[in-house]
Amino acid sequence: MDAETKIFERIDLDSIAEAVVVQIERLIIGGVLKGGQKLPSERELSETMDVSRPKVREAIKILEERNLLTVRHGEGTFVKPLAGAALSPAMIDLFSRHPSAFYDYLEFRREVEGFAAFTAAQRATAEDKEILRRHLSDMESAHQQGDAALEAEADVAFHIAIVDAAHNAMLIHMMASIYELMSRGVFYNRKYLVDLSDARDVLLKQHRAIADGVLKGDPEAAASAAEAHLDFVESRFRDSDDVSRRASLARKRLLLVDSPTSHRGLRHRATRSVA
Repeated sequence: MDAETKIFERIDLDSIAEAVVVQIERLIIGGVLKGGQKLPSERELSETMDVSRPKVREAIKILEERNLLTVRHGEGTFVKPLAGAALSPAMIDLFSRHPSAFYDYLEFRREVEGFAAFTAAQRATAEDKEILRRHLSDMESAHQQGDAALEAEADVAFHIAIVDAAHNAMLIHMMASIYELMSRGVFYNRKYLVDLSDARDVLLKQHRAIADGVLKGDPEAAASAAEAHLDFVESRFRDSDDVSRRASLARKRLLLVDSPTSHRGLRHRATRSVA
């Protein structure tokens, strides 16, 4: 037996199911299979992988025991939501009751998305770039139609595509929970932002700039555009918060001015001043 032959190991029947497990796990950790996604049927997996259905069934059972898959009888086999564990429902509710945490969220996103865009510009494949183009096209179409809901959905998909194109498994799964907050409007209420004068047009222009940097393979331009995008979002929300704070104070002053007690007090002080 020569050296080239010795580097290979015999595959026995007991290892076939584990080989199926490894392949599915790699697709999950790579972000190809995401939480909630349905797998092909046992028959389809068996034919595609050229293994018996009992071995596929055994692999699925192993992945169920590892809490990576769930089988819903009559519906199929699904990837379990994995990203949600990063933030508990109680923590999400807590954040939603304290808007000041929103700026910590934006600060975090700015740094991570700058890195993601930089890395995506270096690593994006032709397929990654095609996915990015499609999400940007969806955003542009929704923008032209004035469909805020579809535009917001495409916005989230666009940012996920940038992260996926970075090909960093830790980044993909960590940001999945962050974008879950975004899609649920816990922090980044895009509808509220786009109601501010020219924000919708600016946001679309910024997304085009991020995509352009990635598609051209320019890491510095991609990162700079991603950071500028989050800087803009933060500045607009801070401006809006300032306006809301001033309006609240002004309403309270008006209530005091309108109150009979306030008028009597003002007249009393005026009389004393004249005397």
